[in-house]
Amino acid sequence: MSFPPVAVRLLLPCIALFLAACAALGLEQQETLLPKSLISDSLMSAAANAEASGDFRSAAAHYRTLLERSPRDRRVALKLARAMRLAGDSRQAAALLEQTSRGEKPGADILIELAKAYLSSDQMPVALRYLNQAKPLAPDNWEIMSLLGVIHDYQGANAEARGLYAAALALAPDNSIVLNNLGLSLAMAGDLEAAIATLEKAKDQPGASHHIRQNLALLLAMKGDAAGAERFARKDQSPEMVRANLRYFRALADSAKTY
Repeated sequence: MSFPPVAVRLLLPCIALFLAACAALGLEQQETLLPKSLISDSLMSAAANAEASGDFRSAAAHYRTLLERSPRDRRVALKLARAMRLAGDSRQAAALLEQTSRGEKPGADILIELAKAYLSSDQMPVALRYLNQAKPLAPDNWEIMSLLGVIHDYQGANAEARGLYAAALALAPDNSIVLNNLGLSLAMAGDLEAAIATLEKAKDQPGASHHIRQNLALLLAMKGDAAGAERFARKDQSPEMVRANLRYFRALADSAKTY
């Protein structure tokens, strides 16, 4: 029996509720009640919703369940690794991907995610090795160029990093992630005005992360603009976090003033 697409979309929220009610049942027993594909669709939808709300631990839990059901599904393994990394479990994410790619030649997507996981774990040489492996497989991938730029910035090679960001922007014009990285690179090189202008542009791009606004707030505070920093700090954070950050931003702004 198959359902029309509209009917499936309408059923998915109900299935999610039904699965929660059946939590005490074994997976084999649940599958006698619902088709496997609908259970997988429900889990994938729940994971995507959790990611959209920033709840990466819940997303990882859903993806882990999906991977247990389909252990050889590389797409799910990649999504699980990404959610784990964003939840702060970078080392476990790297271990998962290493296991997933064992015995076969990994594609560029796996290599890039491995590089991100090792980069998040401050293992720059390993991240660089995976990026160098990914580059010939995806020579026009902007993420590879941007991540290479991040590694160069970490190594203090800011001019080389900015060249890599320029190459990334040629592939993905006005990409907010690349602009953010470029802005921070400019700040590290001491060009605060250009850094702020770059982050101002980054924050206005479609899909720009709230992290970009918080980076902009930090740079404005470094410049001595406490009011500007406060304006962005209040956009995305809880009142408690805002109060803590404002104390830091004001102290930073005061230290930037000349008398």
